[in-house]
Amino acid sequence: MIEYHNPDASVGIEEIPYELSLTVNSEATATIGLLANGFPDSVEFLNAVGDAIRALFPSVRLREYNKGNATIAAGEQLLQEITGECAGVIAAYGH
Repeated sequence: MIEYHNPDASVGIEEIPYELSLTVNSEATATIGLLANGFPDSVEFLNAVGDAIRALFPSVRLREYNKGNATIAAGEQLLQEITGECAGVIAAYGH
């Protein structure tokens, strides 16, 4: 008989549902930011995500950002720029 072990550990903190969202439809004209974290291929991955978004929602505007260094948090100036220009943002890791 084969037995399987589930390697998931119990969660040590309370799970809080993520409540932020942005509804996008075919008529949407929102600006969405694409934030690369600086890992290798994060820009290329977000370029592919952007292409898919453009194919589904041609009127959505995309803004590309790159924090440039995966080991540090996004700076206050970059965050202010994103929040001032975008209704939503997609952040992505590379590798």
